[in-house]
Formats: sequence, C-alpha cells, structure tokens
Amino acid sequence: MITPAPAGSFHGNRVTASRWARLLRDLGHRVRIAQDYRGEPCDLLVALHARRSYEAVSFYKKQRPGAPLIVALTGTDLYGDLRKSRNARMALEWADALVLLQPLGAAALPAHLRGKARAIIQSAVKPVRAIHAPRGEFRVCVLAHLRPVKDPLLAAAACRNLPDASRIRVLHLGRALTRGMEKKARKEMAREPRYRWLGEVPRPRALSILAGSRLLLLTSRLEGGANAVSEALAAGVPVLSSRIPGSIGILGDGYPGFFPAGDARALARLLDRCESDTAFYRRLRDLRFQSSIRRRP
Repeated sequence: MITPAPAGSFHGNRVTASRWARLLRDLGHRVRIAQDYRGEPCDLLVALHARRSYEAVSFYKKQRPGAPLIVALTGTDLYGDLRKSRNARMALEWADALVLLQPLGAAALPAHLRGKARAIIQSAVKPVRAIHAPRGEFRVCVLAHLRPVKDPLLAAAACRNLPDASRIRVLHLGRALTRGMEKKARKEMAREPRYRWLGEVPRPRALSILAGSRLLLLTSRLEGGANAVSEALAAGVPVLSSRIPGSIGILGDGYPGFFPAGDARALARLLDRCESDTAFYRRLRDLRFQSSIRRRP
C-alpha cells in the first residue's frame, strides 16, 4: 500500500492507509505500507493519491503489467490535480479499480472512468475516553493541519464575529506545515482569546479531545472525504462543515450544518446558533445518529 505520507505522521493519507491495512490484516491478508514501490513481490498494489503516487504506480505497471492496481483518490486529486496533472490522469487510466471516499466524488471523474469507481465511506472507532471541556465552555474542535487548502484560520476569524457573551472556545489540533503558517496561528491566538492552536497532538489524545467537544468544525476548501468527519460521527459529535462535495457526499445535501466555504461571518452565525438554539443543536446531533452506523469498521 503506497501513501506519500511518511511513517509516524498524522496526515490524512497515512491515517487512511493505516486503517485500511489494519482491516485487511484482520481479514487475513499481509499488508506493507510504504512511500514508494521498488519492485517488491506482491499480489496487489493500492496507491493513495493518484498524482503523488504516480512514480510508484508507473514502476509497478512496468514491473508487473498484469497485476491488479487500485488507486484511491484524495480531494486534491478529484478537485485539482485531475484537471492539471497528466500523471494523475494516467494513474487512473492504469488502475483496475478506483476508490472514492464519498459518492459525489464520481462526478469529478471523466465519464469513461466512473464505471470502475466505488465509494467507501471512511470508518472510525469510537474513542476510549473523552477529554471534556471545563464547565461552562462550549468547545469546538478543529482537526486539520495548517495548510491553505484547509483554510485553517477561518475558525479564528469566525470567533471575532461571535457575540461578546459567547462561551465558545475553539481548540485547533494540527501541525503547521510552514513557519509562516505557524506565525499566523500564534498571531491569531494572541489576537483572539477564544481560539487556541495546540499544534500536532498524538492521535489518541486528539480523538479524546474531539469526543469531549460539542462540535467538530471542518473549514476545508476541498476534501475527498475527511477522516475527521467520520471520526466525529463515530464519537457522537455533530459536525459543522464548509459546503464542499467531500462533505456533502458524507453528510447529505440537506444537512443543516453547512456554511459557504471561506465565509467567516456565516460560520460565526452558525456557531452562535449551535450554542444558543438547543433545538437546532439537537437536530444536528440526531442527524449524526442517523448516519453514524456507516462509520464503524
């Protein structure tokens, strides 16, 4: 199984690869996760991220032209690379099967490839222990590395538009991928006391913090199908998300917890409604129960 994310990282692709490897091993298969393919004997190659795994896929097809290949598509594949990258398109042509993380992803594929695509909704395991917020705090959790596609500081901008009496506190967990992004996050913390960035946190602790939160907030401008959404649903935590295909495909087009991508004021209004309107919050929670059965492995 090929993933561009290095061992030990908490990147979404690595989390997905580790989860799939565990499930396959439980079924009796032998699985090795690597960042590249160097000709090792295997019966099947699964590549996560069409463009970034292209070299591994290309070498595999040359070495083992008749062996099966599965390519799993990320959000950057579906909503960016397929239009711009010949390598990404070639990887899909070579694949015997394509994996999408939510069903709306098929609409982004060339028509002749849709027949070999299958949507597999990400599963998640309920955390063992929740780390609850202090009494009186309405905690909102963000699980996202700090990079532009995640629009990572939108939560901080939304906090500045909340009513003065709001008890909302945002905990943001995720690594800053550049020094510049780290400086921006620290500047936002100094400017907005409701926003706190914790940096990269070990995954078990991150999931425990999520489980003790009132909401998960996803601010991404694109996603293939975010792990964090499935993890929130499995933990019993309602989701607020930017209205993007990757989240609509999991939560449903009529889900009331969407806001326009990049709109801090609209997000602030939605956060305020979740805090102040008990009936609305319960509706989000109840809709979570309707869909959570699909998130367990």
